[in-house]
Amino acid sequence: MYPVFKKEISSYLSSLVAYITIGVFLLVMGLFLWVFPDSSILEYGYASLESLFNTAPFLFMFLIPAITMRSLAEERREGTFELLLTRPLTHLQIVLGKYFACLLLVLFALLPTLVYYYSVYTLGATEGNIDTGAVIGSYIGLFLLGGVFVAIGLFASSISKNQIIAFTIAVFLSYFFFSGFDSLSRLLSLQSTDIQSLGIAEHYESVSRGVLDTRDLAYFVVLTGLFLWLTMVMLIKQQQKRITGTALLSVLGVLFAVAVISTKMFTRFDFTKEKRFTLSPVSENLMDSLAAPVKVTIFLEGDNFPGGFKRLQRATKDILSDLQSYSHGKLEFDFVDPLAGLSTEEQNTAITSFQDRGIEPTNLSVKTDDGLSQKMIFPAAMVTAGGKEIPVKLLQTRIGLSPDEVLNNSIQNLEYAFTSAIKKATSGGKPRVGFTEGHNELNNVQLNDALRSLSDGFLVGRVDLKSIPFDSLKKLSLLVIPKPDAPFTEAEKFKLDQYIMNGGRVLWTIDQVSAELDSLRGKGGEQLAFPKKLNLDDQLFRYGIRINADLIADMSCSQIPVAAGNVGGQAQIQLAPWLFYPVFIPQSKHPVVKNVDGISGQFASSIDTIAVKNINKIILLTTSPYAKKLTAPHMLSLQALEQEPDPKAFYSEPKITGVLLEGKFASSFRNRPVPEGAEHFTVLPESKATKMMVFSDGDLFKNQVATDGSPYPLGYDHYTRQTYGNKNLLLNAVDYLTDDSGLIELRGKEIQLRLLNRALVRGQKTYWQVINLGLPLAIVLIFAIFQHYARRLKYTR
Repeated sequence: MYPVFKKEISSYLSSLVAYITIGVFLLVMGLFLWVFPDSSILEYGYASLESLFNTAPFLFMFLIPAITMRSLAEERREGTFELLLTRPLTHLQIVLGKYFACLLLVLFALLPTLVYYYSVYTLGATEGNIDTGAVIGSYIGLFLLGGVFVAIGLFASSISKNQIIAFTIAVFLSYFFFSGFDSLSRLLSLQSTDIQSLGIAEHYESVSRGVLDTRDLAYFVVLTGLFLWLTMVMLIKQQQKRITGTALLSVLGVLFAVAVISTKMFTRFDFTKEKRFTLSPVSENLMDSLAAPVKVTIFLEGDNFPGGFKRLQRATKDILSDLQSYSHGKLEFDFVDPLAGLSTEEQNTAITSFQDRGIEPTNLSVKTDDGLSQKMIFPAAMVTAGGKEIPVKLLQTRIGLSPDEVLNNSIQNLEYAFTSAIKKATSGGKPRVGFTEGHNELNNVQLNDALRSLSDGFLVGRVDLKSIPFDSLKKLSLLVIPKPDAPFTEAEKFKLDQYIMNGGRVLWTIDQVSAELDSLRGKGGEQLAFPKKLNLDDQLFRYGIRINADLIADMSCSQIPVAAGNVGGQAQIQLAPWLFYPVFIPQSKHPVVKNVDGISGQFASSIDTIAVKNINKIILLTTSPYAKKLTAPHMLSLQALEQEPDPKAFYSEPKITGVLLEGKFASSFRNRPVPEGAEHFTVLPESKATKMMVFSDGDLFKNQVATDGSPYPLGYDHYTRQTYGNKNLLLNAVDYLTDDSGLIELRGKEIQLRLLNRALVRGQKTYWQVINLGLPLAIVLIFAIFQHYARRLKYTR
């Protein structure tokens, strides 16, 4: 085999055609990656070589057939193949010698592309922030793809003595095996089959991310072995020699065994730095245990997306591919453009339909030849299983973050978003969530969107602690106490306490001070804010929490409409910041609030934590550093809007407004008489391991209500037309408190944002384009000259 390998390498490197072919490959690659805007790394804006690994396969379809077309066709045309057979060489040795020689030339063509890696490494916003591990893994994928194309090219070269025909056949077969099966899978008669898995594209896309799955590796090995085997069969038949059936079946049997074993026993190697393509055990177990098919339809499809949305689109496909690999074929997904081919009227109808199903559109500015145009997109997906639909929001907005950071946070959240939606769509029984009533809590209209949003994954209803039997109360997975305004009786507190002692979870949203903006407007612009008497202080204190009787005035706040005089008999309304409507920007890394947008509050109080044994406390929400406490009773006045607050007077330590408590809670009725009517209870002095959340703002989960009585979405401020993160906070909190599988922990996944240095790119764009176009060609040229003179010197001697 080695003499054939050596002869082929010497023959190729002595030919001007080889250098021209490689040079053209590098020139076209450089144009695509550094000049053409649609695929340019500089336009993409991220420190990544994704464009290289997306473009290279299509250039390989021409480069590799050009390298392999002469390997066997020329030998047969010139009659030198028979001379090879007179040597002590088998057909296998001849084929493998030529195969490895061609493969080495492919590697030689790829080596100059390392210049691209150096360029991106240098151009990073922080120099060197490119994910080197992912690049190495992607090069492995490109090498495996090259190995298959070389085998296909050798097979094509063995069919015909004409190099042009061999080249044409190799290009056709390479394209068909790369993309043809994907095209066939779109035929109506084949849509129910998994025929696309026979194509190279599906397996290459998986490896090109930097993840090597042994099933993909086995696919490349089997396909390469199959075409090398076919090449040998063609050569033997052309020699008019007989091939035994045993030999045929043994080779096919080995290849088939490798394919079958790889599907049963597989592992994955994630080369990326953050292991971002490594699914958590929770996700793996969920997908492995799917009992029924799940369909995911992603609406983020279309052309002319900016680099960030292309990255989100690719990341969505990646995470779904990863989930699909563990689903035993039960998960299917498809990308669609929901507005493609529709008239304006049909588009409006479709948009309304999507909004009714929980999918909101986003306006996107798209670059065109005429400038910027507005395009409506749907960065969302729909998970469907067993007749249930669960919407998935792909774009997670957050106040104060740049567009790149928003997209990066959205990508970090994808595994949780899809896994959580799939679990809700496939779960047989929904956890029960009860909202208390009977103490002037928020009514159903004020809680409309909270109840509706939770109803997708939970059984939600109202609970009266006075009348509900304790056995029924214990069946609740979570009890929500939404802004009570009347005191709890001792019997109700006892029932609530024993619910917690039995492992129940509680979400408290408590207003400790009575203050309402509507009351201010109806009382001449003034109101006395005074402490409420809810009879819960002693119970919360025992659990490790004290909600103080004060109001927080925070310079990080939302705006309210105020009258600004009359013009022509018409009242003039303007928006003004109201210090008592704080906006909480989550700083905690806990998954309940991680990457959640700013949360709108109303008349919040501060919280003190109490040292209690066996209780772990995690701060979820705090004010900004520019906030102060006003002790109740306190006179509130709308005239304060006219005064510009002094930041120096507000600067202080952030105040706690939301706490998570986990552990074993001591009963607040330990060593106390049991309330009347509860004598038959067996009092548990300490709880099972459980958890609760306490927020010192009863309005966190209240939606605004229009003048006609219709509710607005939770978190939406119809005055400022801004949407806050209140709904996401509610959904995350309920998920966390009701689920013990650790699913919410997936929100803690972090992916480093790897950007290019935009200033450097703008200032040196032409320089880096010249470097990446010229230097790879120069490397090939220098090697060609060196090899020419070395060969000349060798044979002169």
